[in-house]
Amino acid sequence: MARGESMAVDKEVDHRDYVDVDVRVRYAETDQMGVAYYGSYVVWFEVGRSEYCRAKGFSYGELEGMGYGLVVVDLRCRYKGSVKYDELIVVRTHLKDLKTRMVTFGYRILRKETQEVVVYGETRHLCLNKRGNPSSMPEKFLSRLKS
Repeated sequence: MARGESMAVDKEVDHRDYVDVDVRVRYAETDQMGVAYYGSYVVWFEVGRSEYCRAKGFSYGELEGMGYGLVVVDLRCRYKGSVKYDELIVVRTHLKDLKTRMVTFGYRILRKETQEVVVYGETRHLCLNKRGNPSSMPEKFLSRLKS
């Protein structure tokens, strides 16, 4: 983030359509002290995003099979705490913004037991066609994401 720029944090998401995925923190995702490595959260965002799409009735593989891909053009992550090895967490994913060529997902990572938010994040993706050029997403996927 640029100096002076802040990430908007969704304080409440009950008004949004979200998908929760439970994840147990694996040993390989932690450092020597058993604390989750900061990059693991980005992997968990991907798990949440994939499950969000499945809940909407499609998989990312289907989109690729049609010759399209969604590349990450922006990633933001705000750490409010940390999680440890073997802890059960929830990856909560929702759609923040949708345009024909761009989609933004919002994430919260919470402790399963207490529902305490430990990380807020978002990823913005640009749709590319098989030639690598920006392209509108197929209507089939846009309509499912909107539903």
